Amino acid sequence: MGEGFDTRVIALVMALRNAGIRDSKVLAAIERTPRDLFVPESFADQAFENRPLPIDCGQTISQPYIVALMTQALEVTDRCKVLEVGTGSGYQAAVLARLARRVYTIERYRTLAKEAGTRFAALKLSNIVTRIGDGTKGWPEQAPFDRIIITAAAPERPDAILAQLREGGICVAPVHNGPVQTLFRYRNEAGMIHEEALCDVRFVPLVEGAARSM
Repeated sequence: MGEGFDTRVIALVMALRNAGIRDSKVLAAIERTPRDLFVPESFADQAFENRPLPIDCGQTISQPYIVALMTQALEVTDRCKVLEVGTGSGYQAAVLARLARRVYTIERYRTLAKEAGTRFAALKLSNIVTRIGDGTKGWPEQAPFDRIIITAAAPERPDAILAQLREGGICVAPVHNGPVQTLFRYRNEAGMIHEEALCDVRFVPLVEGAARSM
């Protein structure tokens, strides 16, 4: 790490703290995950700015604040088995991998999944399992999960995915809520799903099926 890199990372972490991210373990995971590795080379100079950036296949890498907010809302511990729906660049999974026991991540675009896998290997994150497929179905073979995070906006409450949440588990997901998208936290308490609206957000849509190309 060069001096410039360190300065940008510190500035980003301070910005997240000032924006209300209080979980020190989440901030440490962000600090240890080089976001410039997850963005296209043409945007490398903006990698540590608190903003979303475009990636391949018409997708985006979320702004660091949203990544930190969703991760904090998940309440991840080192005993958690986590499902991520929507690998994208792999940045969110890489942050989670520094907090959880194991992360299972699904991506519908083959290009994104392969690129993310290469980044995980480069960072020696051996506790991430990747899959190319239809994220709207979750990962039934590995269910139940302690935590689930969805990084694309579902058209309605994602009950098929919530059914894979262990009792006592937590899911964080953006869902279309009238004209806006709202970030919800769902808790499985005694087999009942309780929901809590966190804030309005903007994500790419959650799409059924694996992509036929890309």
